[in-house]
Amino acid sequence: MNKINWNFENTYFNLSKSFKEDIKPIPVKNPELILLNNELASSLNLDFSKISNKELSKIFSGNSLPEGSNSIAQAYAGHQFGHFTMLGDGRAILIGEHTTKSNKKFDIQFKGSGKTAFSRNGDGRAALGPMLREYIISEAMNGLNIPTTRSLAVVKTGENIQRETSLQGAILTRVALSHIRVGTFQYIAARQKEDELKTLFNYTINRHYPEIKNSNNQALDLLNLLIDRQCNLVVNWMRVGFIHGVMNTDNMTISGETIDYGPCAFMDTYDPKTVFSSIDKMGRYAYCNQPIIAKWNLSRFAECLIPLIDKDQNKAIELATEAINSFEKNYQEKWLNMMRDKLGLFGSEDEDKSLVLDLLTWMHQKKIDYTNTFCYLMNFKIQNSKDFKDLDFQNWKIRWQKRLSKNNNTPEKYLKLMRSVNPLVIPRNHIVEEVLNEANQDNLKPIKKLLNILKSPYAEKKNISEYQISSPSSDKYQTFCGT
Repeated sequence: MNKINWNFENTYFNLSKSFKEDIKPIPVKNPELILLNNELASSLNLDFSKISNKELSKIFSGNSLPEGSNSIAQAYAGHQFGHFTMLGDGRAILIGEHTTKSNKKFDIQFKGSGKTAFSRNGDGRAALGPMLREYIISEAMNGLNIPTTRSLAVVKTGENIQRETSLQGAILTRVALSHIRVGTFQYIAARQKEDELKTLFNYTINRHYPEIKNSNNQALDLLNLLIDRQCNLVVNWMRVGFIHGVMNTDNMTISGETIDYGPCAFMDTYDPKTVFSSIDKMGRYAYCNQPIIAKWNLSRFAECLIPLIDKDQNKAIELATEAINSFEKNYQEKWLNMMRDKLGLFGSEDEDKSLVLDLLTWMHQKKIDYTNTFCYLMNFKIQNSKDFKDLDFQNWKIRWQKRLSKNNNTPEKYLKLMRSVNPLVIPRNHIVEEVLNEANQDNLKPIKKLLNILKSPYAEKKNISEYQISSPSSDKYQTFCGT
């Protein structure tokens, strides 16, 4: 397997047992490779060209671990829908940290690889549909230029798993800058051993934020850096209409990547209260609540860092609170600048916010497709273009065109800006379901075609009109955690 160029350096494995369980993946009966991300493999300097599919199936099922790997299940906690729980990798195993030629380190993790000490009542396995969904959405997010974990491979296990019905089992290989989460800090902080907290903190600084190694207050700087990264991340989600669906603290990474694509989906018709997750009955993780929840999660992170921010607890709380309270202003500024980009606006004018909000209000009232509205404004032909003959929209458009004329703007300039941030295609819910259904029937052509289109969502292409149609009855669409 050395000809693949694996280059493992397993620093997390070397931490104490408080942080993880040393465990091997449980072998599966009849592994079959069905998706392999050759583009991602190439960026990781991995070469699978000399390896048979049979051998690759063994590798990506965990039946045959690469040389140099050391597999573990990571411990972490989480506020799940606001309730604190001690958790951990119940069905995922980190096989190691692969280092590329450019010295970038990536976690390689198997998802669905069997029971661990953290499985509780679960079987540690995963179904084919949810693993393919994660592959589709995470790769779509990468195409949209949004920080994300990535998907390297999906293997069918040859075994059925029991949920409400019997489903095909599968294992996803996930690639991440790391799997350290806010929940990891919560787990260690809950143990109330400051030496362990310092170990995790120092590890995080060394791995993700070496630029603050010599700062006077590393803990406060780490908090501020993560506030900024998560702010940028959520602004990006809002830009493309992405709804994560399960923003528990164990699903907020310290690296600033989007992680865990369980009940996620993209909004079609604009409605800020859109929720797709079947278990989010109260709308805690609705589209409009994502920035609020990001701040809430960051507050839980700040609580973990209190002993490291200052020896005087009162002063530490004061400093942490000040940092957390900067989130709203930071978010509002970044969100408005993002919306200016979506509308091709340069500079800053007093009327910008009302111009943006009036457009969103019109979309909401008239039940207009969010993505396609911006496609229309960029002069692309779309279905239901008659919606834009509405008088209120036409009056708004006159205001927008007047605003476009300021700051030495030109059609060439503003269209270039708009086309860099407004996707022409997103993973439409009905299409995702269609390709997953076909994949479950062993027809992989539709999913491969969709993945190819989602690689470059900003590019103008022929034959993409079917991928731009709003999902019918999208307000009734439901997603599931896929556990």
